[in-house]
Amino acid sequence: MTTVNTLKTVFLITLMTVLLVFIGNLIGGRTGMIIALVFAVGMNFFSYWFSDKIVLKMYKAEEVNEASNPRLYRIVRNLATRAGLPMPKVYIIMNGTPNAFATGRNKNHAAVAVTNTLMNMLDDDELAGVIGHELAHIYGKDILIGTIVAMMAGTIMTIVDIFQWSMILGGGNSDNEDGNPLGFIGSIAMIILAPLAATLIQMAVSRSREYIADQRGAEFCGNPKALASALHKIAYGIEMHPMAEAKPATAHMFIANPFAGQKMMSLFSTHPPIDDRINKLVTMANSRSGRAY
Repeated sequence: MTTVNTLKTVFLITLMTVLLVFIGNLIGGRTGMIIALVFAVGMNFFSYWFSDKIVLKMYKAEEVNEASNPRLYRIVRNLATRAGLPMPKVYIIMNGTPNAFATGRNKNHAAVAVTNTLMNMLDDDELAGVIGHELAHIYGKDILIGTIVAMMAGTIMTIVDIFQWSMILGGGNSDNEDGNPLGFIGSIAMIILAPLAATLIQMAVSRSREYIADQRGAEFCGNPKALASALHKIAYGIEMHPMAEAKPATAHMFIANPFAGQKMMSLFSTHPPIDDRINKLVTMANSRSGRAY
């Protein structure tokens, strides 16, 4: 698993560099490529060391300890011990949407964040299921991948937004004096395809991870049906109160897609359908008890 995730990380960093250089070429030709390459090298370094802190700050996550939130801290500590993991830092996000995510570059520098609404909505068994899921991401050594992808997607989308405005303010000049090999048509193609590429990358690293984290998280907490019940409540909570503050670039990091209406966009969702995840967990629970589903 370590080797696989190391290869995935190297692949994603390489892919991010290629995409940024390609975008730089479309925007500014050779000069743009050089600038993009320098930017990509800096971004790769920054993503490894600081992206988790950026994500936590983005959502105004506040660190808690055993004294300030004994219920959450106790559940995280007990499950971390059961999973054989170092105690991660624990954060609460004041937000009206029930959700959670894990971040960090490795198990020794990891963090788990949950919203206050999630804590209020779930009982201890359900909350343990969610925490187990997040610790499974840490155990599986894929939190760095998810965090790097968040930075990569955010960077691509930001560059595209800036380029769109530069085209509008610049009058959509289609001259090829700057070395842009595809001219105006290439610029339009980049505006359309670059965010799509970022979304596809998120999907590629997120969907399979969620099934694995569900199964392993259920094993950590010892109660697959509790996690299934938690997912059901989370899905309902998101439908009633989508996370308006959520950034598309970080959507794949959450235990459930923070945006409402994901059924309509299931083909391009960063997460597998909640109903499928719940069914797999119920099947897992029933197989343990010897009953057919």
